[in-house]
Amino acid sequence: MARRGWRPGVAAGVAVLAAICASGPERAAVVRTASDLGPLPADRYDYTPQDFQRFRQASALLVRQCMAHRGHPGFPLDPRYPDDPIVATAVSTDYGVLDPDIARRWGYGWDPAAHPGSRSEGRRMTDEEYADYPACNTEADKRLMRGIDLKQDWLYAGRRAIEVDKAVKRDPRVREAWAVWSRCVADQGFAHYSDPAAAYTDSAWQRASDGNTRHTQRERATAVADVTCKRRHHTAELWHAVRAQKQAADIARHHDRYTASLRALRTYRANISAVLTG
Repeated sequence: MARRGWRPGVAAGVAVLAAICASGPERAAVVRTASDLGPLPADRYDYTPQDFQRFRQASALLVRQCMAHRGHPGFPLDPRYPDDPIVATAVSTDYGVLDPDIARRWGYGWDPAAHPGSRSEGRRMTDEEYADYPACNTEADKRLMRGIDLKQDWLYAGRRAIEVDKAVKRDPRVREAWAVWSRCVADQGFAHYSDPAAAYTDSAWQRASDGNTRHTQRERATAVADVTCKRRHHTAELWHAVRAQKQAADIARHHDRYTASLRALRTYRANISAVLTG
């Protein structure tokens, strides 16, 4: 009897996956997070969450110095705005939900206790401080971006990632893998989604202003089916392998530009380190 959903496109995709996995580093037997899939070739060129945290620390120091020079001594390192803005947050991976335990408990959302948000902990700025704050922010940014060509080199890999991911989504191996995954989810009684991102962003989950969902029974059951089908058909692994292949080709094709972008990123990190250690 023929295996349902098995097509030449999937066979070719699995062959690519097997070849890349065999030649690459050992991978986790069970995929629960995107990091379990292993690094991607473009990762070393990209701005990281650690970069962002160090940037915030360095920027806060520079802003406080600037504010003191403008007559605002004692300005907090983590000030709150005069009025709290609404911050929308989305927590996901590039491949949608991957962890069955999270899917079972939180669906396409997350434990609010584990993600309390990014609200500042310092005191509120006064109106007088707030008037000078934007100028000091701009001054801090200029200091941290010193020596970097912002138009040509800064975050070049991030800009290329948009184009590379468009090519990944057009790749017949990925499209076929999504089709197999979609049929698997639908066969369990859920919607016929075009891809995992469509399941994650379904408006039926009624995300709040912070990006979290309502964790309804239907949402959680859909997320469990989603993860189950990804595991059954190795959807995320194949998707990741095609991304790695296309990123490597793009880096080889634009080697000089990626190299310049990496130099810019290293300059940026050096600027931050100089502020934090100075």
